[in-house]
Amino acid sequence: MSDITSQVSSSINALTEEFNVITHNLANSSTVGYKRRCNSFARLLAEQGAQGEDETAGGIAASTAIDFTQGSLIETGRTLDFALHGKGFFVIETPEGPLYTRNGTFHTDQNGQIVDSGGRIVSGEGGPVTVPGGVGQSELYVSGDGSISAKGTPIGKLRVVDFGDNEGKLVPVGLNCFQMPEKGIEPQAATGAVVKQGYQESSNVETIDELVDMIMVSRLYEANLKFVAAKKEAQGSILNVAMG
Repeated sequence: MSDITSQVSSSINALTEEFNVITHNLANSSTVGYKRRCNSFARLLAEQGAQGEDETAGGIAASTAIDFTQGSLIETGRTLDFALHGKGFFVIETPEGPLYTRNGTFHTDQNGQIVDSGGRIVSGEGGPVTVPGGVGQSELYVSGDGSISAKGTPIGKLRVVDFGDNEGKLVPVGLNCFQMPEKGIEPQAATGAVVKQGYQESSNVETIDELVDMIMVSRLYEANLKFVAAKKEAQGSILNVAMG
C-alpha cells in the first residue's frame, strides 16, 4: 500500500471514529450531567485542506478527549436532585472501586441510604448517608457544602472531590460515570464546588455545534472515499494499458 493510500485509509478510519463520537454526544444531549466527547481530527484535517494540502491524514493524530465544561443548571424542585456549580464530582461506591459523576439525581433505597439511579451508594464523607425512618424527603436540607440535615439534625455530608489539572485523565466507564486510571492521580476535596439542592446539571452538548461538525466530517469522509475510488480507477487504467 502506498504512503498516500495508507494516509487516506487512516483518515477514513479516524473520520468514522469522530462520526461515532458526534452521534454519541447527540444521543446524550438530554442526559443529566453528561460531558461531551470531543475529537479535533476533522477540524485539523479541514484546516490542512484550506491551506492547499490534500485532505488526507498526513501528520494528524486522532484523539478523543472529554470536555468538562459546566452545563446549565435547571431547577427541578426535587429534594434529592443535586447539581454541582464549579469543578467537582459526586462519588459513587461500587465493588470495583469508586466512580465519579456529575449526575446528582439520587433517591433513597429500602435502607434509607442515598443512592444513585442504579442503586449504588452515594459516598458521604463519613460513609453512606442514611435518612432516618419517619423523615420525609421534604424534610431534608442540603447546604452548599453538601452537609445534609433531617428536620434540622445533621445526618451526614456528601463527598465531593476534584482532580484539578488531572481531570482530563479520568476514564469514562458508562452510565455517565468516570474512574481514575490505574495510577497517577488522586482525588482531593473539592473546594470550589457548590452543591445546589433541587437542581440538575444539563448536558454540555450544543446540538447545533454537533450537527455542524457532523456535516464537516461527512464531507471530508466523502472526499476521501472519492480519492480512493479515483486511485483505483487510475490503477485499473494503467493495468489495462499494460496488458494491451
